[in-house]
Amino acid sequence: MASKARSRILFAIVIALLLAALPGAIRKIVETGDPYLFTAAFFRDILARLSGPGRLRFILQPTVAIIMGARSGIRDAQLGRPPFIWAVLFHGEHRKELLKSMLFSIRDLAAVAILLDLVSQFLIFHEVRPGAALIVGPVLITMPYVCSRALTNRLVRKNHDSVTATHAK
Repeated sequence: MASKARSRILFAIVIALLLAALPGAIRKIVETGDPYLFTAAFFRDILARLSGPGRLRFILQPTVAIIMGARSGIRDAQLGRPPFIWAVLFHGEHRKELLKSMLFSIRDLAAVAILLDLVSQFLIFHEVRPGAALIVGPVLITMPYVCSRALTNRLVRKNHDSVTATHAK
């Protein structure tokens, strides 16, 4: 129960900060005509985040996501599910359940990633681009999580198969 309350508070803070930053971002787009997302400035700013305040999160957040993905991958293997990426792409019967479990596993971590991106943008650039925070933060979490979950499932299943084959001899 407390976990749900913390999640709701975290999401409320993130949404409040995104909404507070939105008028300034819209004003900047109207003034400059520059949508910012996926432009040269966007990618240049991502590189600037690697050396500015909050750069440690580029190590910590993916590491936590990898650990969470490994936990989920072990659970998937124990339940006999196919590897995550393969199942999402090619096994429709597992897709909804797997995506739901992924969102449940990383929701708080993704919210923290967005929050940290908003803060680091403010500290480094003295402005906040909410669209960038909604992309950079979750990508830092989702990609390592998905890869770790799929790889761990494969490794656990392969190890289980080799142990089973050894015992069968």
